Amino acid sequence: MNAINQLSAKLPNPVRRLADFAYNYWWSWTPERISLFSSIDPGLWQQCNHNPVSLLNKVSHDRLWQIAEDPKYLTRLEKLAAQLDHYLSAEGTWASREVPEVSGDHPVAYFCIEFGVHESLPIYCGGLGVLAGDYLKSASDLGMPAVGVGLLYKQGYFQQKLNRSGWQEANYVDNDIENLPLLAVCNEFGQPITVKVAIGKRSVKARVWKTQLGRSTLYLLDSDLMENDERDRELTGHLYNGDPAVQLGQAMLLGIGGVRALQALGIEPVLYHLNEVHPAFALLEIARQAREETGLEFEQLQQVVRDRARFTTHTPVPFGNTFPASDISEALAAYMQNTGVSSSQILALGQLGKEDDQFSLTRMALRLTQLANGVSERHGHTSRQLWRDLYPQQPVEAVPISHITNGVHVRSWVAPLIGDLFDKYVGPEWAQSLTRADQWKRVETIPNAQLWHRHSILKARLIAYTRDRILQSRLARGEAQDDINAVARLLDPNILTVGVARRFSVYKRSDLLFRDLHHLTQIVAHPKRPVQIIFAGKAHPDDDGGKRIIQRIMEWSRHPDLRDRIAFIENYDLYTSKLMVQGVDLWLSTARRTLEASGIGGQKVALNGGLNLGVLDGWWCEGYRPGINGWAIGDAAIASLGNTPESDSYAQDAQDARDAEVIYNLLERDIARLYYKRDHSGISPGWLRMMKASISSIAPFFNTDRMVAQYVDQQYFPHTDVKTEPVAALVS
Repeated sequence: MNAINQLSAKLPNPVRRLADFAYNYWWSWTPERISLFSSIDPGLWQQCNHNPVSLLNKVSHDRLWQIAEDPKYLTRLEKLAAQLDHYLSAEGTWASREVPEVSGDHPVAYFCIEFGVHESLPIYCGGLGVLAGDYLKSASDLGMPAVGVGLLYKQGYFQQKLNRSGWQEANYVDNDIENLPLLAVCNEFGQPITVKVAIGKRSVKARVWKTQLGRSTLYLLDSDLMENDERDRELTGHLYNGDPAVQLGQAMLLGIGGVRALQALGIEPVLYHLNEVHPAFALLEIARQAREETGLEFEQLQQVVRDRARFTTHTPVPFGNTFPASDISEALAAYMQNTGVSSSQILALGQLGKEDDQFSLTRMALRLTQLANGVSERHGHTSRQLWRDLYPQQPVEAVPISHITNGVHVRSWVAPLIGDLFDKYVGPEWAQSLTRADQWKRVETIPNAQLWHRHSILKARLIAYTRDRILQSRLARGEAQDDINAVARLLDPNILTVGVARRFSVYKRSDLLFRDLHHLTQIVAHPKRPVQIIFAGKAHPDDDGGKRIIQRIMEWSRHPDLRDRIAFIENYDLYTSKLMVQGVDLWLSTARRTLEASGIGGQKVALNGGLNLGVLDGWWCEGYRPGINGWAIGDAAIASLGNTPESDSYAQDAQDARDAEVIYNLLERDIARLYYKRDHSGISPGWLRMMKASISSIAPFFNTDRMVAQYVDQQYFPHTDVKTEPVAALVS
């Protein structure tokens, strides 16, 4: 009996279909389905981190019988169950018409080191994982058979705690695997399916789990097994371990083990898509399996792999994802036995030349995939410059790295209050045909008062949440009573609210606002046009530079002139992210130019009517419309010395000073003035005009429906002419 049946057996008969919902994240895409669980016990729902499996296992039997005898609840459940059944069995989807060669038996296999599906499945860190989760959701909605392949981390990413000095501490907490929406994958005899991977002289065993995202299945490998020694059990301990030996082991387990897991499941992917370079060893396993089947020589095998693999790079620097060549030789020694391929042949794939003592996973991925892409137009250009040495006979513009700009799963990120307005004024089918630019023009018909009012509710919700989180943090740190009481004065729903949320690293410059403290204080404490700022995000545990930025922000947030206007939310997660992108007025992005491959936070903000203020890099180079949907920091065409990590510190400091001054001037002279220029009803027509333009200019393009369709058209099957815009096979 699998976990769904076990959970179903615990439930009263009238509500047993709840078990089907609990193990398929399809429920998380609309508020009506979410309320199916949250209405059972709102307090417990929060305590369970919005995890339906945990909720149903912990809620009282009496409460379950109450909902089982509630006619209104049962009617809702029956309606939604019918929708789920229809969604899962729908035929004639967009993908089935455009690419019939992709099927359940021959799906696209999408490999990634992390997947950000939902806050209740904490195996993600940031944007890379969120993109991977959103990809699988849109693939499901478009009816394109896709399977994700990743690792099941026992501790996910770390839990962030800030001590009384503001210094970040990393706490690792075990996930309660048995209470997550995961199913152990078993064979016909009920035995767990496992795979083995040779890493050095060790044989590492991993079992396979899965979870559902609508029609898409996400498979996760777990090495935390008694048969493995401690260091191999730690391969799926937590994300982004700083130990290079663990990183290499994780890459081999994900890549080689992932391909073997699909083989064990009888899945024969039509294509393998590597989302970033961590799973690059999958390419070697594809070659090994092809050699067993065909007996081809290594040179011929490389072409077989190229035909079947695609690669998306997210790294805008050349020195990431490298290992000493000697470590690669040692790690692959046992794996390569009896393959007919020598160590030198493998090393050559990741080296610049025979004298190169470093092995680059990115070089190997580029050499073994037919098509590769960056994740924005600017990043595609940067990537062609970075890797031109692999193609010495071609001009840089002909380097075979294109771009497909990242997007977001709109149905997951639009606030219900805003989505309701879209239903009424854009049209009831807006969510099915996101890429139709003409329909988004109808955003202009939304009454100003309604959009302003609903956004104000979302901002008030964010501020209440921020206060509560900060109160809990201060209580946990044992801070003085005056500081506890001060939380009640923190932030004001009527003030222009700026959001800054991301991984904290020096190049992202999240402290740029504080460069001139006197100037910032004037802006924040302006008597007529004040501004407040909410920060959130983590620094990698080994990144002391990023941790120092967080510490300084915490110190500045206690400054007498700033303390009521600066807030930092600890332990950033997907739920906090959702509240922030739905509730802020303005999203600030300050990463150094060329170092932000794409960025997707600002896209989510725009979908909800928020505006962007950002460096012209990544997606914002394409999304920015001067004077229409936001503001830019600097000029994308400027090739300043401060734009690259190799630049000297003096040039970077000068660039920081210029960019900070631009931010201050824009906030003072343009942004705050526009926000506070109110009409007789107390709202800002000028700001609302930009809110609507933000939605209508960003929504049709910066979504994962368009992104998946472009992958199908440009990367997966470039010789197939995709004739129609992507249409999601949704139900209502």
